[in-house]
Amino acid sequence: MTITQLQYVLAVAEYQNFTLAAEKSFVTQPTLSMQVQKLEDELDILIFDRSKKPIAVTEVGKKIVSQAKNIVNEANRIKDIVDQEKGFIGGEFTLGIIPTIMPTLLPMFLNTFIKKYPKVNLVIKEQNTDDLIRNLQDGHIDAGIAVTPLEIEYIKERPLYYEPFVGYVPKNHRLSSFKKITSTDLDINDVLLLQDGHCFRDGVINLCKASESLYDETFQLQSGSFETLVNLANEGMGMTLLPFLNTLNLDDKRKENLRYFENPSPAREVSLIYHKSELKIQITDAIKDVISGIVRGAIAFQDVKIISPLNKK
Repeated sequence: MTITQLQYVLAVAEYQNFTLAAEKSFVTQPTLSMQVQKLEDELDILIFDRSKKPIAVTEVGKKIVSQAKNIVNEANRIKDIVDQEKGFIGGEFTLGIIPTIMPTLLPMFLNTFIKKYPKVNLVIKEQNTDDLIRNLQDGHIDAGIAVTPLEIEYIKERPLYYEPFVGYVPKNHRLSSFKKITSTDLDINDVLLLQDGHCFRDGVINLCKASESLYDETFQLQSGSFETLVNLANEGMGMTLLPFLNTLNLDDKRKENLRYFENPSPAREVSLIYHKSELKIQITDAIKDVISGIVRGAIAFQDVKIISPLNKK
């Protein structure tokens, strides 16, 4: 039994196809199939039921796959321990970022991080929170940036910053004459929201519920981007709420429509999340330090109140 054989087993279990598993493992299909077969022969059991399409994991195979994940992770820790001992910060690191954070955060820190840590090959993937959680568990990403708290047993959360909500209130809206707003001023029935599945949408709904506004289930005007929400608001379709960092690049005319909250301002907690095994923790720490230093300087608000979304997607 070898680590390589276990890695091939994990690949087949994930992709349920020997050809695709071999492609993802950067080996030929006959090589991968032979190594999996050798392991099955050694153990005298079948890990996979090849008669099914797609290939299925047998009952005993499920137990082996679960244990194989632990063994492969622990094997990876050996190199990780050596890297930490040598103070080496380098190698490939895959970071997932949720869609409502990536467009504003990535340009702020990426160039600084690359210059400071040139030996890190940083791979960035945009994923919703459910995918981040699943990929952290499966070892397909090393860390993620998401709205927290998630409170998942095998995931550690380290807050990076607290990002305030800002109202975008176009002219002729009932709140346009307000210099500042509070959560009690909001009515969910005229707040434009991101489409179902976005954590920011859930946070806004929670914020409005907290102010005892009624949520009209027939309200269906939703979008997948903040830019679209702003454009719809400008067309008289209502108001919207933006994360603070999304307001920084608005033109001067649009900035006139921004309405900040009275302190304490509602905000979302944005955290770096990673598996409790803490593989490549030295790179995780480096990312946290760079982002925290840059973003905290950009957010000048004090005494923010954390509004935790129900579903982080």
